[in-house]
This record gives sequence, structure tokens and C-alpha cells, in this order.
Amino acid sequence: MTLQSIDWLIIASFFAISMLIGIVVSKRAGSNTSEFFLSGRSMPWWLLGVSMVATTFSADTPNLVADIVRNNGVSGNWVWWAFLLTGMLTVFLYAKLWRRSKVLTDLEFYELRYSGKEAAFLRGFRALYLGVFFNIIIMATVSLAAIKIGWILLGLTPLQTLLIASIVTVVYSSLGGLKGVLITDFFQFFIAIIGSVWATIVIVDIPEIGGLENLLTHENVKDKLSILPDFSDMDTLIVVFIIPIAVQWWSVWYPGAEPGGGGYIAQRMLSAKDEKNAVWATLFFNVVHYAIRPWPWIIIALASLIVFPEVSDLAKAFPHVDANIVRDDLSYPAMLTYLPSGLLGLVLASLIAAFMSTISTHLNWGSSYVVNDFYQRFIRPEASGKELVLVARISTVLLMVFAALLALVLNSALQAFNILLQIGAGTGLLFILRWFWYRINAWSEITAMVVSFLASLYFQLIHENIGFSEIPPSQELIMVILITTIAWVSVTLMTQPSNEETLKSFYRLIKPGAGWNKISTMVKNESTEDSLNSEEWDIPVAILCMVVGSMTVFSILFAIGYIIYGDFKLGAIMSSLGLLGIWSLMMLWKKLKMD
Repeated sequence: MTLQSIDWLIIASFFAISMLIGIVVSKRAGSNTSEFFLSGRSMPWWLLGVSMVATTFSADTPNLVADIVRNNGVSGNWVWWAFLLTGMLTVFLYAKLWRRSKVLTDLEFYELRYSGKEAAFLRGFRALYLGVFFNIIIMATVSLAAIKIGWILLGLTPLQTLLIASIVTVVYSSLGGLKGVLITDFFQFFIAIIGSVWATIVIVDIPEIGGLENLLTHENVKDKLSILPDFSDMDTLIVVFIIPIAVQWWSVWYPGAEPGGGGYIAQRMLSAKDEKNAVWATLFFNVVHYAIRPWPWIIIALASLIVFPEVSDLAKAFPHVDANIVRDDLSYPAMLTYLPSGLLGLVLASLIAAFMSTISTHLNWGSSYVVNDFYQRFIRPEASGKELVLVARISTVLLMVFAALLALVLNSALQAFNILLQIGAGTGLLFILRWFWYRINAWSEITAMVVSFLASLYFQLIHENIGFSEIPPSQELIMVILITTIAWVSVTLMTQPSNEETLKSFYRLIKPGAGWNKISTMVKNESTEDSLNSEEWDIPVAILCMVVGSMTVFSILFAIGYIIYGDFKLGAIMSSLGLLGIWSLMMLWKKLKMD
């Protein structure tokens, strides 16, 4: 494939604008860590919400969706759609709690909530475990997608792709801090959305597809269309629907969908100007991320089943691509080769935007852990603001280097997705309850982290080498969740809670309500503040909002799907349910307590 001058002009302009944004905001971002990592805690909801959406539209996400659709149909997406429940719980319950904490990173929470050396150890270890180890895996997955796109669409080697894309991203991320990331995300979001929708329209009309009607009735596609799985196929139903909806969403830690909020989602909430902006930002993100954005990727994935029905067809069409990375997820960039000049440049810019927005967020988020929760906390507590920003910029570069090296040995986005799910299995319930069960302590989290990692390592490595690999991955996931949950709950009950002063301080700041009766009684007996005695408990309303919000977003998701499929009757019914849900949320919103 040969790009025309117009394509290169669009791509070059995109790079130039991204760099310019980083340079313009660099002076203020370099003044201190609050500016570099949280933009001075003054960001509006619409900018934060768009940034969350842009970040999760990574270069590997369309590839992941294509892999899922080609193997398990549209309904296979429930393995990640189920995380909407986690997202809505964060919107209505945890967003305001995170904003009240006033921490710089979500790991700082550990020494706010727990006491003793174990709390300090947990904070420092998680800074490296999440900020470095986990973060590098995530960025490597995104970089792998960039490699495949560069190979298919530009004919670039993996090293060339990573050098070009990474250098620009590292430069504006290290210069502009979070504000540079947020502003660039806003710009990149619209390019990404326009590019994906426009590409879908054009691909559906290519001669090989012959229009939407031919696509939906094609022999290779028609059995892949159902949004809900086949309820008569119990094996598939358990894997792609029952486990995600019943267990996975609350029990598994996954970046961007952490039970109770966390990671870069928490970073966005902490940078909001107030609690309402934190809530609105996360609500906007969940609606767009789950209900609206997946459909262009799904349609292109379905189209690929006609043009490249088997992986062997992809290998035959692109013989210059390393056979080790030719998987179903290669089908998405493969379909983009059918785009005309001009549009191809725009779509390539949108995929570069997707790559850069995700990588820049993870670089800033990861370096915030390294700097605030490890370097300043344990190495140089007396470091100046400018020194900390310098360390942040150095760690940004190093994180990108290691992620790029790991990307060269991965094969597919789904491979990394499954690894991350298992490593985080069983820890989700703890992250949900630690705000509301005062007995949970640092040893609970250390146990959950260690047991989850060792159990998943057993199933990933040792288990498969001793002849038991016939156990389905879904059963392995359940076993890891069960083992981890039993372990951390047992440790919680056998150990003492954090010291009373720490718990009382946390209660005064957060006002969590349920599960803190013993602590709340102490605080109220010692306090003369009327606000502590008059604090109303709105958790039942928040949970009701979570349920209504989830049903509303799923209704919108279904409505769009059925309208695309041409089933306007079901589309109208689901649209009506979506509107009813929106009205219900507006009524319930008035009962939520927010500053």
C-alpha cells in the first residue's frame, strides 16, 4: 500500500499539533507535581470525560474487539461489556469518595486508610507493581497493535513503528504533564471517532462487501450477529455472559475498570474541580465507552469475516508480516487497506491518536506512582518540586522503552487481556469493600495481591505443563477468584484493623457511612461538628442509580445495534427504555449528596 501526499500531510499535521500542545503547557506543568500529575485539581467534567474515552480507545482496542467478534460473535463482547457495572458503581458511589480523599495518586490512599509499616510497604510495592510491571504490560499491548498497524498499512518494521510513534508521545507527555495529555486527548478524541465511523461507512460499501444488507445476511456473518449469546449453548453462555455478569465485574481488577475506581480513572477524578465534575466525567465516559463507540469496530470485524474468513487468508494477503503475530486481531488493520487516499490518512491519524492518547495517559499515570509513591515517599522525601518533575520525565522515557521491548515478544491483544484478568482475579471485592468495612487492613490487600498473582501464575505456567490444560480458562478464573477471596477475607478476620486514629481520620475526611458504626460512634462522641451528626447516608440511592444507569447504557447499546441490523421495532423499544432510564436517573440525581 502506498500513501499519497494528502495522507502524509494529515499525519504530519497531527504530530505537529500534538507536539505543540505539550510545548505550550510545559512551563506550568513543570512547576510542581500537583500541576504535572493532576493539573492543579481544576479540570471540568467534559474535558476529563473525553480524556477517559480517548485513553480507552487505544490502538489495540479495535483489534481486541475484532478478535472477539471473529471467534465468539458480537455477544462475545460481554467479557468486557460486563465491566459497565463496575463503571457505574464508580460513577455514583466512588467518584465523590475519591475526590474527597484529596490524594495525589490512588496509591496514596493506602497510608490514608491503613496504618503501620505494612501500609507503607503496600504503597511502595504497588507503585512498582502497578506503575511499572502492570503498566508496561498494558503499554506493550497497545504498542503491539501499533506494530501491526504500521506493518500492514505503512510497511514499517516493528522498530521503525515504535520509534516514530513513541518519540512524539514521550516528548509531549513528559513536557506537558496531565494537562498536556488532557488537551491532546480532547483533540485526538474527535479525530478517532470521525475516523472510525467514516472508515466503517466506506468499508461496508466496498465491492467485496456490497452494502450493509449484504453484510448482515452473508453466510460468514449471520450467525455472529446476536448481541446476546445463545442461551441453549451453556458452555459458551457461561464463558461470555454468566461469569462476566455474575462474577467478573466485581471480583477482577482490570486497568480502566477497577472495582471501586482506581488507576488513571481515579487520576482523572482526583483532578476534577469538585465532586460533581468527577461524577459527570465518569458518567460521560461510561456511556460513550460501552454504548456508542464499539459499533464501528464491530461492523468492520464482521466485514473482515467476508474478506478474510480465516487467519490463513490474512497470512496469504500479507506475506511480509511475521507469521508469529498473524492472528484474528490483525483483521482490523487489514480491512483498513481498502480505504481511499485522504480518508486513509485520516484513519491512520485516528489510530495514531488512539495509540498516543493511551500511551500518554499510562506514562503520566505510571510516572506519578514512581515519583509520588516510591521516589518521594521512600528515596528523597525532601526533593523539590522541580526535582520530582525531572524524575517524572525520566521515568516516562524509561517506561516507554521497556514497554516497546516487551511489545516485540507479544502475539495478540487478547493474549495480554486474559493474562491481566487472571492476575487481578479475586482482588476486586476487596477494592469495593475497603471503603465500607473498617476491618480491612493492609495485610488484607497484601494477601489478595500475592495470592492472586501466585494462583494465576500456577494456572498460566505450572498447571499447563503437568497435563491438566483441558480445564477451561473460565473455570481457572473462577478458581483464582475463589482462592484469593477466601485468603484475604480470612486474613482480615484474623488480623487487627488499622489503628483507631488512622480510621477516625479517614472517617472524618471521607464520611463513608456503612460498615463504620464503631468508628463513627467514636468520632461523633469526640466531635462538636454538626455536619458529622447530620450526614445523610445516600449509598442505597447510589446503588439504585448504578443499577438504573447500567440498564440505561445497555438499552442504548442494544438500541444502536438493532437499528444497525434494521430491526427498527426492537430498536424503538430499547430506545424507549433508554429514555426512561435517563428520566429515572434525573429524578434520582437530586437525592445524591455531593459537594
